[in-house]
Amino acid sequence: MSETVIELKGIKKEFPGVLALDKVQLKVGKGEVHALVGENGAGKSTLMNILSGTYQPNEGEILYKGASVRFPEPRDAQDAGIAMIHQELSLSPSLSIYENIFVGRLLKNRFGLTDIAAMIRDSSVFLEELGMGTLDPKTLISDLSVSQQQLVEIAKAVSLNSDIIIMDEPTSSLTRKESLYLFKIIEGLKAKGVSVLFISHRMDEIFSISDKITVLRDGRYIDTLDTGITNEKEIVSLMVGRSLDKQFHREKKKEFSGNPLLEVKDLSVPGLFENVNFKLYSGMILGLTGLVGAGRSELVQSIFGADNLPDGEILIQGDPAQIKNVKDSVGLGLGLIPEGRKTQGIFREMSVRENISMTVLQKEPGQFLIDRARESEDVEEYIRKLRIKTPGPEQKIKFLSGGNQQKAILARWLLSSPRILILDEPTHGIDVGAKAEIYQLMEDLTREGIGILLISSELPEIITMSDEILVMSEGRINGSLPGDSASQDEIMQLSIPGKERSKA
Repeated sequence: MSETVIELKGIKKEFPGVLALDKVQLKVGKGEVHALVGENGAGKSTLMNILSGTYQPNEGEILYKGASVRFPEPRDAQDAGIAMIHQELSLSPSLSIYENIFVGRLLKNRFGLTDIAAMIRDSSVFLEELGMGTLDPKTLISDLSVSQQQLVEIAKAVSLNSDIIIMDEPTSSLTRKESLYLFKIIEGLKAKGVSVLFISHRMDEIFSISDKITVLRDGRYIDTLDTGITNEKEIVSLMVGRSLDKQFHREKKKEFSGNPLLEVKDLSVPGLFENVNFKLYSGMILGLTGLVGAGRSELVQSIFGADNLPDGEILIQGDPAQIKNVKDSVGLGLGLIPEGRKTQGIFREMSVRENISMTVLQKEPGQFLIDRARESEDVEEYIRKLRIKTPGPEQKIKFLSGGNQQKAILARWLLSSPRILILDEPTHGIDVGAKAEIYQLMEDLTREGIGILLISSELPEIITMSDEILVMSEGRINGSLPGDSASQDEIMQLSIPGKERSKA
């Protein structure tokens, strides 16, 4: 039995109209990697936000190294030795890497002046430990990819020399190689006696890195198990309150007729991607994958008119399309769920209803009066259809869990009746129970004739759902694989920069 570092007893937390946590408990030992799992809305992030000082509990007690404590502010928890890497990045984009790492605790020289050289030097060491030694610490956060920003968040937490580091979905934007770097770092922290609280929806990660697993469901504590004596099936069953014996299976289509819904010819944006060609047909799921930084998100953002208008040609149902902005795309029947939920998807201070219905309202500019009854009816239909956990449509979306926010964005575009749906990491932050629901919805949409362009870093997802798989590497389509026979090894081979391109 290891020495207990942190213990939470009877933690209760309420938000307007929501009981987020109901008498939850948690105990973590010194040098222990403790996984916290549960479906979206189970209360994982809320519990960690209480531990890190972001939220205050309505009831309950926190024991830290045997003493009862209270953290009024995140800085109080940080000073005590508790660091948190949030699921949604919290870096300042206008500041450099080293400034973000040392924000609020600038190093001083012997004259009492800010020691910029020391902060740059120390930041280089932290980046080197994370396999990012080639990055200049003076680089602005806004110039980094999402995965690089995630690693900077991790470097910042490691730099605090904390007793406990909370990692909320830390690998969500990392490549497999970057994730393995992180796991090595976690093993090193564990050897030094640092405790790690690890939140992830990826079961393979949880079973490879954790010592214990605590399960939450609907804001309640369910159980804590030793990782070595349980299995994925048992954990998932505890998470969802039912057995999930059947994995989602989709029959792949090999041939499609008629004009493509979407065709791109020689699409290029210098420095991002070049000479991209593909066809998306009615009823087809076209998978697009590759390593982070391969240009996938940049490509679909460009097609959608959201950023960097490309050279080349875009055809919608055989007709050349002039897409200069998002409005043009929506008018042509395109919908896009972007990769960055917090920065590109939701409007935090608006209600669930407003977040879901805004695209439809924008499509009817000639209508002076909004049919509120029809709007509410449509929104409530999709809340039920997608099982969005919310007290009601008027709840501010910021109070929903990340996965339920993602579902609301999906509902927004489905309500606009698109012919072409671009899904960029649609199950990012979505639990195992909800994933099957999203997959079934995608299948239902293809049966209605909608074409789906699916961008995902999760290879099992790409293989499960795609009729055809395109693999990007360094801004190019490096090969095409049939969805009914592609393997993860084949995809990874095509993802590696410098490999010979296969014939599409």
